[in-house]
Amino acid sequence: MREDGPVNDKGRLVLAGAPIGQADDASPRLREALATADVIAAEDTRRLRRLATDIGVSLGGRVVSYYDANEAARAQELLGALLDGETVLVITDAGMPGVSDPGYRLTRLAVDAGVPVTALPGPSAVTTALAISGLASDRFCFEGFPPRKPGERSRRLAALAGEERTMVFFEAPHRLGATLGAMAEAFGAERPAAVCRELTKTYEEVRRGGLGELAAWAEGDVRGEITLVVAGHEPGSAEPDIEELVDEVARRQEAGTPRKQAIVEVAKSAGIPKRTLYDAVHRA
Repeated sequence: MREDGPVNDKGRLVLAGAPIGQADDASPRLREALATADVIAAEDTRRLRRLATDIGVSLGGRVVSYYDANEAARAQELLGALLDGETVLVITDAGMPGVSDPGYRLTRLAVDAGVPVTALPGPSAVTTALAISGLASDRFCFEGFPPRKPGERSRRLAALAGEERTMVFFEAPHRLGATLGAMAEAFGAERPAAVCRELTKTYEEVRRGGLGELAAWAEGDVRGEITLVVAGHEPGSAEPDIEELVDEVARRQEAGTPRKQAIVEVAKSAGIPKRTLYDAVHRA
């Protein structure tokens, strides 16, 4: 077992939480670290310099870009700086490095090399959205961005249908409607959820309701940074009567609908996985 000790001839990696909307949320420790770090690895160097200006800090070290496209190569370079005894600070556009943002690869390299790693806690869209969603927050899981491709997204969500913890997702505004619709199919249209938009910013908005209702709302022009909070499955909660659904499939078949199509349609309307209904029909 390796622990980061107080004495080390190597440098130090600092993961810095950045404000998610309001520059004034920057902590005094973040201000000091930005002014004193030897190297600052920023997801967007322009946004970093704008933040520094807004909070009145002069960046003390050299600034390098560190984003998705160059993360693997840059991590090796930054590890070299750490092994040379320098303090490297990683900061993303908003929130905590490594949480759906660059940071994990360098952290893993630093840990494996015995370099001390620390964090400057800061605002987080995940916990902020969870706190204001009105949904249970005693147990939750973070699922990041759902897959972009419809088939992969449906399979991922179907696997989460029985998840009992509150779930937190990120999503791009132009995909929000499709994702909420897919969630309504996988979890049920009445599953409670909250769409949190532009958290801590001037036009912050929280929409709460069932997934079906929110999917209909999201068909409009939704903009900004989106964090989505979805209630977990409640054991013992009212579930669709599977026998009634099997009977409905049979009625549609008698009316001329092919069995496979009938199963797909009935499962979608009931908000259950197609495979569940297929198995029930097969058994019947």
